[in-house]
Amino acid sequence: MRMLLIRAVAAAAVAAALSVHVLPAAAQAPAAWTPDLMLTVKRVPAVVPSPDGTQVAFVVGEAVTEGERSEWVNQIHLAAADGSASRQITRGDKSSGDPRWSPDGRFVAFVSSRSGKANIWRINVSGGEAEQITDEKGGVTAFDWSPDGASFAFVMREAKSEAEEKADKEKRDWRTLDEQVKMNRLYVVPVDKGSDGKRTARLLTKEARSVNRFSWAPDGRTIVFDHQKTPSADHWPSSDLAVVTVADGNVKPLAASARAEDQAVYSPDGRFIAFTVSDDPPSWAHERHVQVMPADGGPPRALAATLDAQANILGWSGDGRQILIGETHGLLGRVVALPVDGSPGRVLGSDVSVTTAALNRTGTALGFVVQDVDRAPEPFAARLGPVLAPHKVATVQPAFTAPLGRSEPLTWKSPDSRSIEGILTYPVDYRPGTKVPLLLVIHGGPAGVFSRTFIGAPSPYPLAAFAARGYAVLRANPRGSSGYGKAFRVANRADWGGGDYQDLMSGVDRVVAMGVADPERLGVMGWSYGGFMTSWVVTQTKRFKAASAGAPVTNLMSFTGVTDIPGFVPDYFGGEYWDTFDAWRAHSALFAVKGVTTPTLIQHGDADDRVPISQGYEFYNALKRQGVTTRMTVYPRQPHGFTEPKMTLDAARANLEWFDRFVLGRPPAPSTP
Repeated sequence: MRMLLIRAVAAAAVAAALSVHVLPAAAQAPAAWTPDLMLTVKRVPAVVPSPDGTQVAFVVGEAVTEGERSEWVNQIHLAAADGSASRQITRGDKSSGDPRWSPDGRFVAFVSSRSGKANIWRINVSGGEAEQITDEKGGVTAFDWSPDGASFAFVMREAKSEAEEKADKEKRDWRTLDEQVKMNRLYVVPVDKGSDGKRTARLLTKEARSVNRFSWAPDGRTIVFDHQKTPSADHWPSSDLAVVTVADGNVKPLAASARAEDQAVYSPDGRFIAFTVSDDPPSWAHERHVQVMPADGGPPRALAATLDAQANILGWSGDGRQILIGETHGLLGRVVALPVDGSPGRVLGSDVSVTTAALNRTGTALGFVVQDVDRAPEPFAARLGPVLAPHKVATVQPAFTAPLGRSEPLTWKSPDSRSIEGILTYPVDYRPGTKVPLLLVIHGGPAGVFSRTFIGAPSPYPLAAFAARGYAVLRANPRGSSGYGKAFRVANRADWGGGDYQDLMSGVDRVVAMGVADPERLGVMGWSYGGFMTSWVVTQTKRFKAASAGAPVTNLMSFTGVTDIPGFVPDYFGGEYWDTFDAWRAHSALFAVKGVTTPTLIQHGDADDRVPISQGYEFYNALKRQGVTTRMTVYPRQPHGFTEPKMTLDAARANLEWFDRFVLGRPPAPSTP
């Protein structure tokens, strides 16, 4: 479980390389990893087995950067579950994703914006053209077939009224906050056209609540769904459960406690509903425990606790005896079977990291992505059984030959004796005993986690390219991270930049003590909460030669005043800033910025609602006014996580150049038009 292996060079290739003095071009050593090569790594955002488990629909995303285009385009592929055959079934300039098998296995439905807005389409798996099912202006965000395959239920944000559209055109489009909020509504639409040649969607939910996820009852008569006060990301703690009768739209509350209830799923026989509940009151570093209750209401019954207390329900097994969940355990993504009788859960699979897991309609097969630090993501499937025996259903990645730096898990003790885990990646062709420059990368969240994912994947922080340039890279999971249980996850409450900072610094000390890191050549970077911590690091120590802060939270008070989650920091710090002012100020990098000398690069998306760009501006101007070497790049149209590959590519190149310049002392490359 703890060994992270890298791909080996074939012995025959090594022998051939040693047998000649000058190699022909085709036999030269493979090129090194670069940000450009990084963009050729494909994404696999969904893997869904058919109802009978014999086929798998999966999505492949590719970066399209030709000319004026800069986008990720997803297309759906179909493969035999045993990996014997694979073919692409959707095409075009627009993405198609979120595949859903019809109950009889004849069709795959999906969501695509090829007609303008995101709508439901379906395609016969035997061949032919895709058929558009819905034509809605609001855009479909979630959908699924009814059990009889005759209709779809879907969630859609309310579209603008004709009066609102007219106001837009006439430049009368002002808005007042928290008024005229557009809710997410649940609808049903028939698969077949009516006598008028149309498919008319019917609204099921009219209450002043916003729908998130839903699940059909096996008999198709009712739908259970979770809903919250508004669609705002800040209102997830208000999530409750309700059931709607499909025939008449009658809504009945099902679970409405002080906890947040969500992820409701009917059992195969329709008698029970499994769902998750948060802690009480709900907190941002929350728990998610699985409970089961009678479908017609009644007291819920808790199932066994899971290792990280953050269960993500995949569905019921076909025999109704267990609930399948996904969860992070340390450095691994896991699938866990939770028996309905309350006995302890059982991890399916062994030393393999499983992500993006999906259970088929019959609860008999799983689809998922397998990847590792040295292994690009590929689609896999497995029959549900006592053990998970994965089969790769297709090869979607190019045959990468560029060498990767070796990665291994690393553990160390923080000053308060807390055990911390991370992943250390060595430079390509590292020689033991050699001291090399070290880059510390800090994850977001703070309840994020670094797990065993491919280091060549597209990111503003090009890990494989760093290793190719001679850097060691440490990715640490300090207190506050997911994957290690609730007590660890909440250990940084009211202490951002305290114990977690010590966890990170002691990790750097550990790599220095190993004789790997050169203490005179250190760099630090991170995005979001990682950006907060990076900005904090440079106010606390001068040991790093360079820093890069991505979408950094630099002022807890002003951040809370502009973010789309204003309840986030008050939850972590136990109250509003006007009640706990000293704590907020003491943990904001901006109020400790005097005397910073570390050259700092700031990267921020111009359309970031989660950490608005003003946070980057505040830190940039504070550094600049003190004469600190700093640079801030604003990426237009980009939200908190970049969506355009050209922007990701530029950020990655800029980070390489920044650390090369200030950690390695290499002059910047000449600019090109």
